[in-house]
Amino acid sequence: MSTITKESVLAALGTVNDPDLHRDLVSLGMIEDIVIEGGRVSFTLVLTTSACPLKAEIEGDCRRVVSAIAGVSEVNLHTTSRVRKARDPSADRKALEGVGHIIAVGSGKGGVGKSTVAANLAIALAQTGASVGLLDADIYGPNLPRMLGVQRQPFQKDGKIMPLEAHGVRFMSMGLLVDQGEAVVWRGPMLHGAIKSFLHDVDWAGCDYLIVDLPPGTGDVQLSLIQQTVVTGAVIVTTPSQVAIEDAVKAIAMFDKLHVPVLGVIENMSYFLCPNCHERHEIFAHGTGQERALAMGLPFLGSIPLHPEVRLGGDTGQPVVAALPDSSYAAELRRIAGGLAQRVSIQTLGTVEAAT
Repeated sequence: MSTITKESVLAALGTVNDPDLHRDLVSLGMIEDIVIEGGRVSFTLVLTTSACPLKAEIEGDCRRVVSAIAGVSEVNLHTTSRVRKARDPSADRKALEGVGHIIAVGSGKGGVGKSTVAANLAIALAQTGASVGLLDADIYGPNLPRMLGVQRQPFQKDGKIMPLEAHGVRFMSMGLLVDQGEAVVWRGPMLHGAIKSFLHDVDWAGCDYLIVDLPPGTGDVQLSLIQQTVVTGAVIVTTPSQVAIEDAVKAIAMFDKLHVPVLGVIENMSYFLCPNCHERHEIFAHGTGQERALAMGLPFLGSIPLHPEVRLGGDTGQPVVAALPDSSYAAELRRIAGGLAQRVSIQTLGTVEAAT
């Protein structure tokens, strides 16, 4: 009977590549805790994100190659995840302590549903088991407290502001610090100070992902965020209308000038599916965001339908991904969240061509 060794198991698993990174699991450090007991082999697969949409494919490949080793009668595979930070040593000087990745969600103009998408993306990532923070950086128009159903004020502990929690996501917003309906009338330096405080004075430690919902456009808040810390990448939200697309291109150009990678484009309000006749209506046109993203060599993360429950969820503090997890809208958001997590891993550990 052949002797099974740790080296033979690693050699077998070294033939399995991560489908996105095109590198083998062993060199990526994704295989741990190999235990051999007679013909039984146990090991741990450490994915780069809990939201990995290719989990089943990678697990299947691992089981197949280990089972093929002479003498193996049983394979016990335990899968976990560990979000990895960028390895650039210069990034450590500005990185937020204890935060894996900061993802900016931006748009060229208002009214495209950016905050709604940001909130639902954060919840979708949290539902996979990731630790997620959500920062409402729209100082002038902080809508996320209502969208998440949070109105109470945060408190301090050990010199840090403790973010509130809603739907499994840690959350901070200027809307939690001012009375409802009160206008925030600040110039650039005050905005810079607020963003600095929200980043460094709030306890975000332990977050795998910190989603930052930016105000629309290309202004002071965007510059302040990037000056204050390392941003892994940005997500651009647009609708299919030509006006929204043109402004989205400006937002993409801004992030490019600031050397922040664009992780992908999301087309919101892409179409409306009539609940009565089940006909698809493309109210704002359709596919324009995808066409422009691919033309610019950027990943297209997905199209989100226009859904009446989205407005209701936002008004009542019950985001659709949490309140209606079986809806088509929630399903698409979860798929997009998985794709976003993939892009973060690719940005951190390797590069591939833009998704098609």
